Parts: sequence; structure tokens; C-alpha cells
Amino acid sequence: MTEPADRPPAARKRGRPARTDAGTGPGARERILTAARAEFAEHGYDKASIRGIAKGAGVDPALVHHYFGPKEQIFAAAVEAAVAPAFSAPDALVEGGLEGAGERLARFVLGVWEDPVTREPFLAILRSAVANDTAAGIFRDLMTSRVMLRIAAELGGGPDAQLRTELAAAQLVGVAMLRYVIKIEPLASADIEQLVAMTAPAVQRHLTGA
Repeated sequence: MTEPADRPPAARKRGRPARTDAGTGPGARERILTAARAEFAEHGYDKASIRGIAKGAGVDPALVHHYFGPKEQIFAAAVEAAVAPAFSAPDALVEGGLEGAGERLARFVLGVWEDPVTREPFLAILRSAVANDTAAGIFRDLMTSRVMLRIAAELGGGPDAQLRTELAAAQLVGVAMLRYVIKIEPLASADIEQLVAMTAPAVQRHLTGA
């Protein structure tokens, strides 16, 4: 009886790539997020691609889709990871009540910007948000739900609590942009304690309305 000829290997089905060739593993998701931040920082939201993110992470593009879906969803995940340190701002605000809240909030926010470890990922995402409406909407919705509304609630609500919160944030973000992005002197090289002391009163007025 004739032996059957060797069958050619079956073609692998399309979809999620096999573990042996996809670079999967416990750190795959984190590598994709890191690569996504780099891709958005270098190319902006419009020109960033799933293929570029996959290449930077050393995985198959199908794995990026498997974990995150389309580009707007991986941008949202990258935003959340990059700005996560800012989510503790409401906690810093209420540690000692409204008295001294302006100084605590100023110290916390400027401290996030002062540290290169937290500043660089934040800036990478911010640049994409400034240049693209979709990216801006994702960034805005996340910061509003996770930071602004929580601070407004801690202020006791009221018709202008959210506006006062946003004015306080604008004060601090304006200082941060001029110091760390545009690097205007003498603001760029001023002592951080001096900046906190000079900024805190204005932030306190916005927060309390007094």
C-alpha cells in the first residue's frame, strides 16, 4: 500500500497572530502603549498609524487591534496612561479643606510638570490633542470626567464651580506651557518654590470665588 504523500502545512487562519510570531506576552500591552505614545508624539494623531505603533512595539498589527481596536481607542488608552498622574489632583485639593487648596493644587500640578518622567508622556499626548479635533475631544473628555468634575464637586458644586475649576486649571496649565514648552525666561528657569508661591493666590481665588 502506497504511503500518502506529505501534506503541505495548513495555512494559518487570519486574525489574532500566533503567540510564537506576535511578540505576545505579559508586557505586550504595555509595549504597545509605549509605542503608541511615541508614534503620536512623533507624527501627531493624523499621521500616526496602527502599523507604525505595531512596528515600534515589535508586534503584529493584528495584536494592536486585538488589545485596543481602532486608532481612536488606542489614543484614548495612551492618553489615560500618560496623564494618570494628574488624576490625583482632586485628592491633593481636599487634603486640608479649601484653606490652602490653591497652594496644594499648584504644588501638585507644577510638580507633575517638573518631573521629566511624568512631563514627557504628558507633552507627547498634548501635542496630538492640540492639532486634531478627535484627539482633543478624547483628551478633553478624559480630563473633564477624571479631574475637573471631581474638583468641582469638592468645591461644593454650585452654578459656577466647574467654571472656577477650569479657570484654576487654565492658570496652572498656562504657567506650565510657558515654562516647559515655550520656555520663556525668566519663567523657564525660575525656582519652583517661587512659582508655587506666586501662582497659588490666583488659583485659590479661582477655587473659592473669593
